[in-house]
Amino acid sequence: MNIAIISDIHENFHNLTLFFDVVKEHNVEKIIFLGDFINNGIAKLLASSDIPVISIWGNNDGDKVSITKTALSEGSNLSVGFDTFDMIEVDNRKVFLTHYPMLAKPMAKSGEFDAVFYGHNHEAKIDKIGECLVVNPGELSAHKTGDATFAIWDTKKNSAELFTLKDALTLTSKDSKKHLDNKGIKFSKSKSYEY
Repeated sequence: MNIAIISDIHENFHNLTLFFDVVKEHNVEKIIFLGDFINNGIAKLLASSDIPVISIWGNNDGDKVSITKTALSEGSNLSVGFDTFDMIEVDNRKVFLTHYPMLAKPMAKSGEFDAVFYGHNHEAKIDKIGECLVVNPGELSAHKTGDATFAIWDTKKNSAELFTLKDALTLTSKDSKKHLDNKGIKFSKSKSYEY
């Protein structure tokens, strides 16, 4: 089974819509979202997906009550866990989901999981710790790295591949930079994603 892994949408409706178009080409049967909706509008898009979406919370999700109501609404294809981590089983593979990198490595080292998926730092990466596959799909928002990325996990092979969306919108695009420069807007170099 092919499962798409996304994280850190950060309210980027454009990139999420692009993702839905691209993912259709890869026979994806489920989507795992590792948190940071920012608002309920993103939850509504995920809930209307033709592909079931399993989600956990991040640290920037917005109104969790509204998002939960959206997930529980009739016809929704979105399920939301209770925390910033969860354990699931897919195709006889035990998987640990977390928003935070600091939980990913110890859980992968535990030997209890076939795969560990995490987000938060927006840095796309595929690694192995022992026999455990460790995947950070990067950011769908593209606001930190400039690239809107996601991963597709092949459950049979327990392997993953990273993809970058073409035509993604980001604060680092030429047009965005020009607009920010014209307005005199500068963003600080945040250290909040470093551990």
